[in-house]
Parts: sequence; structure tokens; C-alpha cells
Amino acid sequence: LSVDWGRNAEEIDAMSEDDYANCFATGLAILKKFGANFTPADVASFRQNGISLLDPQTAEREAHRNLGAEIPVSQVASFRNPYREWSGAQIRADFWGLVSPGKPELAAEFAWRDASVTHVKNGIYGEMWVAAMISAAFVSDDIPTIVRTGLAEIPEKSRLADAIDSILEWFDIEIDYDNAVYRVHELWNENREHDRNHAIPNAMIVAIALLWGEGDYAKTICLAVQACFDSASNGATAGSILGVLQGRKSLPGRWTDGLRDTIHTGVMGCETTTLEEMAQETLALL
Repeated sequence: LSVDWGRNAEEIDAMSEDDYANCFATGLAILKKFGANFTPADVASFRQNGISLLDPQTAEREAHRNLGAEIPVSQVASFRNPYREWSGAQIRADFWGLVSPGKPELAAEFAWRDASVTHVKNGIYGEMWVAAMISAAFVSDDIPTIVRTGLAEIPEKSRLADAIDSILEWFDIEIDYDNAVYRVHELWNENREHDRNHAIPNAMIVAIALLWGEGDYAKTICLAVQACFDSASNGATAGSILGVLQGRKSLPGRWTDGLRDTIHTGVMGCETTTLEEMAQETLALL
């Protein structure tokens, strides 16, 4: 939930622009413009022409800069990009999962095409994992099954897969939430910017929130946020999956009413719209 902390909650009348809103709007715009056979080159073209250079951060900004310098699309993610395995692509996964309900393999493929423009290896796998989980949430209400379905769509021997396997093992042997989070903090030093924003620890936090959240929307989001690291993004990712599981009408009003069904983005052609309109546009693309 994007909040202007300079205002009181009762004064909020829309979701203000942030990277999450921009990510969803970007995915929607790419699929509308290029269709289901879009390529990484199409993603690069849209990112270069449809998004302001000042809006992207970290890996996305470096990719944008590289595109402007005419670096080949296949090298844009890796050329002078120290953020290439951070969680920036992971937070772009939502749209690809939502537009592929019950088709986790397709969701992961869409996510790969999107992520490969800005990230490499685990930076890509994070987006694939989340997209596949969101897709799976349309056809399963069992959280461990959803997490494992996402896991099945990334390389088995990747560091991300190993990390999520560990979380599932901790859950199976009934380690409590505090201990699970403590273990992540032992493995990754949140005081280092690289660790705090890397795809792996943030994916671990998302998995913990989902598994220990017991299907409760508010509890899951709060567990994701209080574990720290990239707390806003992790809360949004976990909330997206629970949102699919429960459906919009079941979400607690105190989490949704204040948005007045309105969203602002920095994506060309989608500056101000409603959540209902975006949902209908997404549905039309299925």
C-alpha cells in the first residue's frame, strides 16, 4: 500500500505513484502493445520510450542508461549494473501472474522475458518464482503448494531455489516465525545495501510471510513488513498472492477503502486510472 506519510490516513484518496504501481501498469502496457509474443527487445523498447529516465531505480535505471548508450539488449542487464541480482524484477512479477491464471509455466516465461532486460540469474528467478505463485494461487488455496509451484519454475540448482527450499524445511519442522526471520538476518546483513535489496533474502521473507501468515491477509502483509529488508515490496508481493486467494470482495475494507479505487502511475498513457479499469483491461487480455 503506497502512502504519503505527510498526510493522515483519512486524507488519502488514491494510491499514489510508486514502483509497484508503475510495474503493474508497465506490464499491462507491454502486453497491450506487443501481444503475448512480446520479446525482451519489446520490453526494452517500451521501458526506453514509455517510462521517464527519472522513475526507475537501481537495476532498472542502469538498464535504461545502457539502452540510451545503445548497448545491445542482450547485454543491457549485465553491463556496469551492480544491481543485476537485486529484487527490482521480483516486484514486477504481479501482472505476469495475474494475466496467466492457473498457468504458472506461462507466467514464469512472461516474467523471464521481462526480467532479462534488467537482471540476471537470481534477479530473474525471483520474478519468475513470484509470477508462478500468483498464477498458482488462482487454482490452489494451499500456501505450501503455491510456494512449491513457484519453485518448480526456476532452476533447481540456483541459490534462490536452495534458499526457498530452506524456508520450506524450517516450516515443515515447525520453527517459529521469529526464529525463521532471525536465520535470514544471520545469513544476510541488512545493514549492507547489497544484502538488504538482493532478490534472495527478500524472496525468503516473502516465503516466510506466506507460510507463517496462515492465509490471513493482514497478518501475512504485516509479517512480511516487520521482517525488514525491502519491507514495502515484500508486503506488496505477499499481499498480491493473498489477494488472488481471497478475491477483492473479501479483502478487509481498512486496507482498500482509502484508495477510492484510484491509482496514479508514471507510465505513459496510464497516468491516472482506476483499479477496476486496470482489472478489466487485464481480463480482456487473457
